Amino acid sequence: MRTIYRHARSPLKALISGLVFALLVLPASGRAEPAHGIAMQGGPREPADFSHFPYANPDAPKGGRLTLGTQGSFDSLNPLIVKGAPADGVREYVYESLLARANDEPFTLYGLIAESVETPPDRSFVEFTLNPKARFSDGTPITVDDVIFSYQVLRDHGRPNHRSYYKKVVNVEKTGDRSVRFTFDADGDREMPLITGLMPVLPKHLLTPETFDKTTLKPPVGSGPYTVTKVDPGKSLTFTRDPNYWGRDLPVNRGLYNFDEVRYDFYRDGGTLFEGFKSGLVNVRTEDDPTSWTEGYTFPAARDGRVLKAALPVDTPAGMSALVFNTRRPLFADRRVREALIKLFDFAWVNRTLYHGQYARTESYFARSELSSHGQPADERERALLAPYPDAVKPAIMDGSFAFPAGDGTGENRNARREALALLEDAGYRLEGGKLVNAATKEPVTFEILAATRGQERLLLTYARALKQVGIDARIRQVDSAQYQRRKQTYDFDMIQYFWPVSLSPGNEQSFRWGSEAAVTEGSFNYAGVKSPAVDAMIAALLKAEDRPSFISAVRALDRVLLSGDYVIPLFYPPKQWVGYWHQLKRPDLTPLYGYQIDSWWMAPEASASSKN
Repeated sequence: MRTIYRHARSPLKALISGLVFALLVLPASGRAEPAHGIAMQGGPREPADFSHFPYANPDAPKGGRLTLGTQGSFDSLNPLIVKGAPADGVREYVYESLLARANDEPFTLYGLIAESVETPPDRSFVEFTLNPKARFSDGTPITVDDVIFSYQVLRDHGRPNHRSYYKKVVNVEKTGDRSVRFTFDADGDREMPLITGLMPVLPKHLLTPETFDKTTLKPPVGSGPYTVTKVDPGKSLTFTRDPNYWGRDLPVNRGLYNFDEVRYDFYRDGGTLFEGFKSGLVNVRTEDDPTSWTEGYTFPAARDGRVLKAALPVDTPAGMSALVFNTRRPLFADRRVREALIKLFDFAWVNRTLYHGQYARTESYFARSELSSHGQPADERERALLAPYPDAVKPAIMDGSFAFPAGDGTGENRNARREALALLEDAGYRLEGGKLVNAATKEPVTFEILAATRGQERLLLTYARALKQVGIDARIRQVDSAQYQRRKQTYDFDMIQYFWPVSLSPGNEQSFRWGSEAAVTEGSFNYAGVKSPAVDAMIAALLKAEDRPSFISAVRALDRVLLSGDYVIPLFYPPKQWVGYWHQLKRPDLTPLYGYQIDSWWMAPEASASSKN
């Protein structure tokens, strides 16, 4: 029943009414409108009625089998926990997130399981409305309860990065039959609505927190375009396209996932993997070895045109490929020792003798992009951010004049040796009888570099020979992929070679790579053990940046602090993305910002027909 008050309004009621009216008509942090997508800065490029991504061909034929090769092995089909060595492809093909990422924009997400997303200007919360058509592969509808369950198990039992992200959520509530709201803490992290949108959604009706937290080889049930149909433990994994996939006609999927089957074959080493590619057992491979790229494609199928080479453009940061010091080790806790070993890496010699001069030297954690601080003096915003940490950045890195020593290309590197020995002497070491020893204890300087592949071993042996010239005994130890993964996750190494990829919109993952909390959390990507208040502050600043110029300044400030810490020996990167593939594979004309996306490729119809015979 509706009640009508006819008496005069009191001053208090008039004030309350005025406030309510103001809240209704004025913009406020708590008001938001549903949208088809969300961007980290600005708005989505694609309109609400877009039909497909520009790098996808909506007329691409379906069919055929794509066989991919990967080095290593696997003992689990659960990629969302630390335990075990998970197989490739499960996260990409089986589990879906609320929103899907566009690969031709810096960081923009569009509707997938969620048909709309809303967040206020201050991004203090995000609300998703689920697509009523969304289904798991067993036909069960996806509900808000599945979303809340996924958040809870990932927060409590997922990988450390999930636990780190989702602890910023202070409340989750079901706001309707198909809507759920996540409210964030007061930290001001503007990336959290997007991070939450990328959360994988798990089937509550098939999992419990206890079963989720276990390794398994049982095919998982998700909502993605493929299902796991064959498992040969440690050797191969086959995904089959789901003919009843609920999301096949969504704009974010149109023209993608064109292969009837996607199979991963696992190889013990890079040599046998390349042989598999040469013989046609593997359809496509991304090359990261210039020697293979320049000299390896002389086999019959490459000579007669059945195997093609493509140097594709890539417009994203090169990432950081590096030899990583484990600063948890006493030897590498001293920055002077780290700086000395950086000087002893002769890039010019290595690039010329091992890689045919094909690589460019990495001078920044965000090389090949506007986010790099290399050659750029710090702007006023950067200096303001760095002011509370006056000793965190070296003067030459602050003014943009710094460059890593390149070496003279002769393999002698005499100047670098002199400078390195001076630093080591200052750190308490001296040469005695051709060996570098601790001046106080007389213990020789020796450490182990852990290698995962023969390709790594070749580079590491070259570097070890350079270290021997100053009396340092660096031992190279190659281990199998399972042992390498375990030792890496528990930081049981002195030095490793590692690559951190970088997007045009670095965000929360930086905390997981360089944050102080991650340094003491097993399973994080902070392999160097970085623990720096300045690093933590710069990461916080980039997460709070509200516009692109402020964001760039914050990322460059982070770059300067990391470079000044001498946590890694930066290596190199290729100028383009090198890809070899068999001719029956076809690709779109447009390559997205982040490099080629294999799921936008397709098999020539005649090849698809022959693969079924």
